[in-house]
Amino acid sequence: MAQLFTLHPQNPQIRLLKQAAQLIDDGGLVAVPTDSSYAIVARLDDKNAADKLRKLRGLDDRHHLTLLCRDLTEISQFAKLDNAQFRMIKQATPGPWTFILDASKEVPKRVSHPSRKTIGIRVPDHPIAHALLEQSQFALISTTLIPDGDDEPLTDPEDIRQRYQHELAAVLDAGVCPREATTVIDLTVSPPQIVRRGKGDPAALGLE
Repeated sequence: MAQLFTLHPQNPQIRLLKQAAQLIDDGGLVAVPTDSSYAIVARLDDKNAADKLRKLRGLDDRHHLTLLCRDLTEISQFAKLDNAQFRMIKQATPGPWTFILDASKEVPKRVSHPSRKTIGIRVPDHPIAHALLEQSQFALISTTLIPDGDDEPLTDPEDIRQRYQHELAAVLDAGVCPREATTVIDLTVSPPQIVRRGKGDPAALGLE
């Protein structure tokens, strides 16, 4: 059964986060609260974990997975950025946005889009998500926790644990999250394309 770590939403206990990070490092999937909804995270370089993540969500290899990054510096390690892309991401992050970018060589081919060689990039604005990234030894991939066949993400950690008790290694419980997913912007095309409207307001970035 998935472990349940009850965390303070603003000052999460580092001891528990280290335990959660170890579960991820060992190949487990963990449900994590973010500023938009709960997400499932796994090690970037763990093929089995990525396969389990896609299976849990019912996703094929053409669905963009998202790299969770600590800051802009880390984004530039995993994605190719020009000046205009950098300025837009700097304006929006941290926050409820996912940006589609050309993947760098640091991203395994099995994780990037098979034909476009792109990857989703996100810097979450949530104390627990950020603290987990600090504790993890590895880069983390993620996807919004939307059950296969549903349109909206799960927001209640107890519901998540009951539904996925055999698929997840742990659930980080910081209370109920917002029910909106991130807004997804494709920055590999000009002008940038709004792929999915979510919590982030495109008008804030000069997009309609």
